[in-house]
Amino acid sequence: MLLVTGGAGFIGSNLVASLNEAGRADIAVNDILGSDGKWRNLAGRHIADFVAPGDLWRWLDTRKLDAVVHLGAISSTTAQDGDAVIATNFGLSLRLFDWCVETRTPFLYASSAATYGDGRHGYCDDWSPEALRRLKPMNLYGWSKHMFDLAVVGRVARKEKLPPQWAGLKFFNVFGANEYHKGEMMSLIAKRFDDAKAGKSIRLFKSHRTGIADGEQKRDFIYVDDAVAVVRWLLDRPSISGIFNVGTGAARSFRDLMNAMFAAIGRKPAIEYVDMPVSIRDSYQYFTQAETGNLRRAGYNADFTVLEEAVSRYVTCYLGQADRYR
Repeated sequence: MLLVTGGAGFIGSNLVASLNEAGRADIAVNDILGSDGKWRNLAGRHIADFVAPGDLWRWLDTRKLDAVVHLGAISSTTAQDGDAVIATNFGLSLRLFDWCVETRTPFLYASSAATYGDGRHGYCDDWSPEALRRLKPMNLYGWSKHMFDLAVVGRVARKEKLPPQWAGLKFFNVFGANEYHKGEMMSLIAKRFDDAKAGKSIRLFKSHRTGIADGEQKRDFIYVDDAVAVVRWLLDRPSISGIFNVGTGAARSFRDLMNAMFAAIGRKPAIEYVDMPVSIRDSYQYFTQAETGNLRRAGYNADFTVLEEAVSRYVTCYLGQADRYR
């Protein structure tokens, strides 16, 4: 049996779907469903058990698992409750890590590109303690993920006991089906699709940096299917451990993203550029791009879906359908 924490969430539910499609249903999901419709992410799926957070440790007492994929977290980059975030994203992660050490269970977990902060130190996938300590996350979420990365690599450096496999996944800008419960944390495509379909124009931020045109702020956008493929590849290769960037390695602009969406809808692009709020201008990221050398050196050789194809697939198969869920 495989345990997926956060299995009703965005990446987690897509992982469950992918495993189901490959014929695997011995999956236990640990998550909070809440009242925002997140249950719909699993409505068409087959799982062996659903474990509420308060029951997790009692449930684990009697289990022998093939692996733990720890995707559950408070993932909002605007979260302000430091105690709740550190208890969930750091404390719970450490406890699960220790359980996997004791039971000799492979442990894969979600880190984040938010650990890189404003990018002034680049997006190098060097996970040595020295390299990680140079990073300065800009928000509470990124800091909580960074603290856990440091705790793990510290144990590696001290040659302490580890799970038989451990892997941290620094996800970049993932988009795709089942992200609808995330509110303001949804991708720009999910937020703007209905307006674009209705014939309205889309607003993007103007650039306030010399040499960068309006709408040319760039991110490493990765389709959720590709992110899930990396997770599954690691699950199938228990000898591989480390921290890996999960991005395409090719930054694309927000203008490219919106142009791809309009093309998928069959509309001429209609984009307006508006001033960026003064409150975020000094901290706004103009560029993110994953270095994927660690992943490639480990043997991952699959291609990542080109942005235009990924957006077309998202629009055609999900956003443009009455049932948008995978």
